[in-house]
Amino acid sequence: MGGLTTPNQPVLLDPSQDKSLAYADHHTALTTALSTGKGAADMVAIDFGYVARFAEGNGLVDISKAPYNAGQFRNQFVAYTYPQAMTQDGRMVGMPTDIGPGAMFYRTDMLKKAGVSPALMNKSWESYIANGKKVVAANPGSFLIPDAGQAAQIIIRTGLKSGEGLFFDKSNNVLVDPKNPRFVRAFTIAKQIRDAKLDARAGGAFSPEWTTAFQKGNLATEFSGAWLVGHMQNWLAKDFSGKWASQQLPGNTFASWGGSFYGIPQQSQNKTEAWALIKYLTTNKAQQVLAFKTTGAFPALRSAANDPVFNEGVPYLNGQKARVLWRQAALKIQPLDVNRLDPIAEQIVNDALNSVLDGSKDITAALTEAKNLITRRAR
Repeated sequence: MGGLTTPNQPVLLDPSQDKSLAYADHHTALTTALSTGKGAADMVAIDFGYVARFAEGNGLVDISKAPYNAGQFRNQFVAYTYPQAMTQDGRMVGMPTDIGPGAMFYRTDMLKKAGVSPALMNKSWESYIANGKKVVAANPGSFLIPDAGQAAQIIIRTGLKSGEGLFFDKSNNVLVDPKNPRFVRAFTIAKQIRDAKLDARAGGAFSPEWTTAFQKGNLATEFSGAWLVGHMQNWLAKDFSGKWASQQLPGNTFASWGGSFYGIPQQSQNKTEAWALIKYLTTNKAQQVLAFKTTGAFPALRSAANDPVFNEGVPYLNGQKARVLWRQAALKIQPLDVNRLDPIAEQIVNDALNSVLDGSKDITAALTEAKNLITRRAR
């Protein structure tokens, strides 16, 4: 990002910085710019997965302090967003702009063919697996889910105690442990899905295998953020319009798929103008609604999600008023404390999960090894 405009008149803060990069390239370039103190735009977009990493240094302005005082807007936003941008020492390095309330998307025709009601698919994780077997059996060549690991990711992110992060508590103690029921259940459910041959083993979202399974219409369900519908209707599954629907995640769980923030690099020479634009993009209801209409970015601003457009049916989902469900989910997602070592811990946990799914380790051994590895890295 770089070319900045205000609601009143365009102001190009630095034409040389007016660039847009692909997701990974953008964050890699931003990492370099913040660490070297040069090359960053006057304001930057940051995905949730990178917030903790960028917050570790002092490359971003603390917008909780004067003259920004971002805390004054906190009650206007979905509750879990502000903690995502806060560091352990109390700094706030980003202003939330969009969120990804989680949903289960399912093929209505596949469930109907199997005689399985949508309610049975999200009653519990056990019910999801049991009835998922029926759906796959009734639809030869299909898979219940792209990858078993997705179920584990949801379970890891739900049911946290107050003050807990995903992998560390407030005192930096490692939570990954073979005695922690959250991780044991996550690994257990994922292993059951894999052993029942219900997943396509497609790996992460947007992998070639994941994309192919979607485009061929081989998937019965998928878990993702509300933003996935935009991809489905535009290119991912455009031939299956009207056959997909949305409901809440299994087992009365609520999770978030990402979210975006705007921050101001310390090196910016136009901090006042950058903050004016950030305030406009994030706290202006009309602007947030416009962003949703044009890009599908679900607003972090609560008042924006109350716009009448959110009560309309979604054409791709056969007219279902799914945005109402997504709004309900957004209000129930619990805040997560972020830790600078989250990306490292997540990679270690994912590797441990893969060793369980491929049968090379049992759950206890995998989680014990993961705990030891994270503990060593956290010293």
